Amino acid sequence: MVKSFQGVRQVKPVKAQPQDISVDNYMSRQLITFSPDDTMDKVIKVLLDKKIAGGPVVDENKQLVGVISEGDCLKEVVKGKYNNTPSLSGRVSDHMSKEVKTVPPEMNIFEVAQLFLTMKLRRFPVLKEGKLVGQISQKDVMRAVQKLKNATW
Repeated sequence: MVKSFQGVRQVKPVKAQPQDISVDNYMSRQLITFSPDDTMDKVIKVLLDKKIAGGPVVDENKQLVGVISEGDCLKEVVKGKYNNTPSLSGRVSDHMSKEVKTVPPEMNIFEVAQLFLTMKLRRFPVLKEGKLVGQISQKDVMRAVQKLKNATW
């Protein structure tokens, strides 16, 4: 019989690399934006063509001034119904939401998920030093969580 005299081998545990769970890693950066001077007709066309539900409104200095959504467009459609003229010539600045909740790129995705639940919103513009740098949506958070490994964040 052969005996091994190597002794007990110690296996070093593999240390998991922590994953960065900040908004910056999961937000969309290629955004479709609108100008306050755009017509509602243009907004509706872009929303339908690009299959999106809304977008940030920025001024000429790329500063966020509001958000325009499908709901804002529907208000213009309904207004035209009462006048018997479904004109969509209104301006974005007249219909956009001006009180916009934003998040910083450093915020973690679990905090953003909680904001989605409490505020009942579908997306947040991401601002860094006052400039629009991206947007995080509920789908972005769900994709991020799906990619995370257990206990490495």
